[in-house]
Amino acid sequence: MLLFKPEHVAPILAGTKTQTRRIWKRKHANVGAIHLAKTQMLSKEYFAKLEILAVYQEDILDISEEDAKAEGYPGRDEYLAAFCRINKLGICDLDNLMIWVVKFQVIQ
Repeated sequence: MLLFKPEHVAPILAGTKTQTRRIWKRKHANVGAIHLAKTQMLSKEYFAKLEILAVYQEDILDISEEDAKAEGYPGRDEYLAAFCRINKLGICDLDNLMIWVVKFQVIQ
């Protein structure tokens, strides 16, 4: 299961959000696995099934413009601002922050 903010449901279903970045201590997804996409942890309802295409680590500040768009945002600055808001971080908290990148596709 992967949790998303309600604002991400439409871009995921439209296929414009195909990546997510997570602050995990260890890897929680494997290539080829199928995860239910939810907006609430304990809910039995899900809005999509996601096939994991790639999982790797990178420094959050290394995100490219192209990857920010794959996250569903117009550009890098908008994505980083949203990442800080969602994860309750200040922009200065992003220095040397290693995160997990999960690339996915919606499956039927």
